[in-house]
Amino acid sequence: MRRNDIRNIVIIAHVDHGKTSLVDCLLHQSGQFRESQLQGDCILDSNDLERERGITILAKNIALQYKGVKINIIDTPGHADFGGEVERVVRMADGAVVLIDAAEGPMPQTRFVLSKALESGLKPIVVVNKIDRPDAQPHHTLEEAFALLMELGADEHLEDFKYLFASGREGYATTDPEIRTDSMQPLLDMVLAEIPGPEVEVDAPLQMLVTTLDWSEFVGRIAIGRLQAGTVKKGQTIALMKSGDRITESRIQALYVFDKLGRTEVDSSEAGDVVAIVGISDVEIGDTICHREHPRALPRLTVDEPTLEMVFTINSSPFAGREGKYVTNRQLRERLFKELEKNVALRVRQIENSDAFAVSGRGVLHLSVLIENMRREGYELSVGKPQVILRTTKGVTEEPFESLVVEVPSEKLGPVMELVGARRGELEEMHVRGDFTHAKFNIPARGLIGLRTRLLNATQGTAVVHHRYSGYKPVTGEVPHRANGVYISMVTGKANAYSLNTLQDRADLFVTHNDEVYEGQVVGENARENDLAVNPTKEKKLTNMRASGSDENILLKPPRKMDLETALEYIEDDELVEVTPSSIRIRKMLLRENDRRKENRKG
Repeated sequence: MRRNDIRNIVIIAHVDHGKTSLVDCLLHQSGQFRESQLQGDCILDSNDLERERGITILAKNIALQYKGVKINIIDTPGHADFGGEVERVVRMADGAVVLIDAAEGPMPQTRFVLSKALESGLKPIVVVNKIDRPDAQPHHTLEEAFALLMELGADEHLEDFKYLFASGREGYATTDPEIRTDSMQPLLDMVLAEIPGPEVEVDAPLQMLVTTLDWSEFVGRIAIGRLQAGTVKKGQTIALMKSGDRITESRIQALYVFDKLGRTEVDSSEAGDVVAIVGISDVEIGDTICHREHPRALPRLTVDEPTLEMVFTINSSPFAGREGKYVTNRQLRERLFKELEKNVALRVRQIENSDAFAVSGRGVLHLSVLIENMRREGYELSVGKPQVILRTTKGVTEEPFESLVVEVPSEKLGPVMELVGARRGELEEMHVRGDFTHAKFNIPARGLIGLRTRLLNATQGTAVVHHRYSGYKPVTGEVPHRANGVYISMVTGKANAYSLNTLQDRADLFVTHNDEVYEGQVVGENARENDLAVNPTKEKKLTNMRASGSDENILLKPPRKMDLETALEYIEDDELVEVTPSSIRIRKMLLRENDRRKENRKG
């Protein structure tokens, strides 16, 4: 049986193709909110990190009423690093609105999210967005979308290919880009007409797959998912089917359905709707909530394996404990394992015979968002260089490869080809769009670490870079390391302008006058390839003798300040990034010069 009074849809697209802006537009035009409730843009990007970076990190649910039908809308991230979020939430939907930028066309992440939607049996509606851009090619983009569906084997959707043209910023959708309408109504009408209602078993025993976890300081874990069968009631005792065929019983303390931007408490809900359940303390993503007398488990969620690993350890520098609130190994362990509860694409394991943890994720961005959140919560930690996860198949060692797409002005293509080629990237296709060249490469994941910064520097910031995981292949040759060595402080103290002035002629400095430094901290980048121990705290010796020319005017160049991702991509195997609530520093693993020399002699 299908319910016709509900539609569950997921909005999927490549990063920056306008998902959250489209949802904003639907909220504004729904007529269900006061103007004061919808302040600013990207309303659903409520997390501080999301607003600062201008990206969506966590999938979010809202619900709108339209022509007597409740439409549950799930907004998803576009970055490949947060693909685990998309893989989870597509299980809650029956249809997908696939947004494609009218100028850029289908991009790597468009292919990824569309393939996941088709695997889950979702019906796609293609929306060519941003048709108001001056460089938009709506009809050409639509042809590319059709070709992508054909390539992904979605033959059943080709005969009845549904599409619209839209501008999320201008607030309209239309079947012809030349004819402007005055609202998003055509999109909502198409959702009602083309996306089927949820297939449910209303009279069967309760069954619900937990696809998302939320957390509240007051009630603990909140399980979110779509009711597949039966009815759920407040106060009901349920069976929780966990991994390994374990069954536990719990009582539902509160039941919520999604309504507008928030949730509304209800006494009961029927199959087909998306609900949030409070009161199940040990629930995990992938568990099945079912009737206590008829326990039937649904297939557990499977998420693609992580491809990148970093070592997390406590902050062991001389400045440890100065800025952070949580500095012990026990607190670090608790925080990492707590993150596993809601971050399904993450893996954490303790490294044998050490206090360090190996944390695996989808990419540098995926792990750096975790580190940034921990930093803001008051944690201090040290993080090692990102390493790709190798595997062995039939005696052959394989490494992850990624599909890299670079869009760059045609006259700056040379440096891009040189940099990607040096990192074992192979050109797969290339075509010209106006003044820009669109190049697609296949490159080892370890070759991508640090590549974005170098590409932006080589093209004066004009390159647009996107990548996504494509699969494992046999290991290729060596990837070049950082070309320059570093300056390492040999003492602890405050950096002095007199000393820095003598160093800046041969180095790019990371510190400035009066910054506190410690022995073993990296204070600059050497112009040559070797590491050099220096004293940035040396002061000018004061005498009562004066001479013309000796009191020169010191002009220090501004130091190079690195954000977290840049620092993680910059470091080498013998270095760590020290992360505290107010500082990001680079240091050597072995702080003392003598210890480093001994280690080099062993090597």
